Amino acid sequence: MRKKKGLTIVEQAIMAVPEFENVCKKMASQVSLRGQSESTLNNYVRRVALFVLHFKQLPEEISEDEINEYLVALARDPKSPSRLASSIWFMACATISDCWG
Repeated sequence: MRKKKGLTIVEQAIMAVPEFENVCKKMASQVSLRGQSESTLNNYVRRVALFVLHFKQLPEEISEDEINEYLVALARDPKSPSRLASSIWFMACATISDCWG
């Protein structure tokens, strides 16, 4: 078992934007209702947490242009698994769109 070295990405996002904790709970409910796995939920939550950390605000407060700029930056980053990141982001948006706003 690994020793925890610090805050997780999700914990960091909740500290930066406390309202994100409610988004996580809503995402968990939506994923559960859709019969998706815990692993799927964890992937969605981590990706959205990275997004929250990048913008320091909740996703519904970000414009479509800013989201596109973020996704382009991921695609251009040689260290980023951009296709995976983009696909997870879009799936998370489809999964939790009812939760935002």
